[in-house]
Amino acid sequence: MTKVNRQSTGVAGLDEMLGGGLLAGTQTVVVGSTGIGKTQFGLQFAAAGETDENHRGVIFDVAARGDSQNHAAYAERMFNWTLETIASEQHPKLEGFFERKSHGDYLHVFDYRGQRVTKRDLDWDEWRSWQVELNAKLRAAIAFLYGNFVSGKRRVVIDGIEPTDRPHESIQLNLCEYVYHQILRKDPEWVARDLFRERFRANAQLAAAATYDNASIGCLVLATSHESMLDDLISRPLDEGDALSNANTLIYMGKTRDGNRIGRGLYVAKHRGSSCSEEILPYRIDDHGLHIG
Repeated sequence: MTKVNRQSTGVAGLDEMLGGGLLAGTQTVVVGSTGIGKTQFGLQFAAAGETDENHRGVIFDVAARGDSQNHAAYAERMFNWTLETIASEQHPKLEGFFERKSHGDYLHVFDYRGQRVTKRDLDWDEWRSWQVELNAKLRAAIAFLYGNFVSGKRRVVIDGIEPTDRPHESIQLNLCEYVYHQILRKDPEWVARDLFRERFRANAQLAAAATYDNASIGCLVLATSHESMLDDLISRPLDEGDALSNANTLIYMGKTRDGNRIGRGLYVAKHRGSSCSEEILPYRIDDHGLHIG
């Protein structure tokens, strides 16, 4: 029987519920309202890579409006981890790419905030501007992720997905789908071709020597919901084709109510690969992140 590669979530007590952790080579989506602890969860997953794969993961931030997720402050406080931020330049520096010691920990794709994130919200000129910026930034995204993969990192946290009533029109979800299918799940040689383009032939030998197994890469997507109560999240329908319905593992984080007391609960709505308990796990948050129980 083929051994299934598991990746720890970094949250004690949750791995056991998931049959040993999340499945590498798949996508996990965590859904919850603002302030419920998604970013802390994401950083715990990324930091756990230091134990599992000898490398912490990377943060790919697609936030386009609202307050910063404060990744750097959380990482510093929780793990004494100083995030190295990479600029989202349209034309990343490719000279000496494979000799570079670091390709960074954190990339915020969009340079400005305050933009709406669905096609229906925008007029034609605004939609065109979004498309132009997004297309220009794809090469920066490829350089950031591919560079980290050839350096040994095997975890990606995509944060900043905002709620929308029409997932297929979300610029952020479209970008998320592109990253997952056209970078994370794509053969490394073809990712290198997309990055170097006309200069690939000159870098082909280095790319071949720096290959990696894309089935070992885990992807955690953090999506903000309209709903804040866990019961409402659990009862929400999943549309066919929704990014949530396509995830291998789906985890809800929300508020719970017991009489006049409000708490936090976590529920694994879907987990392909092993049986999983139907129980709601209460959790708390402190300066070190999420704790079950």
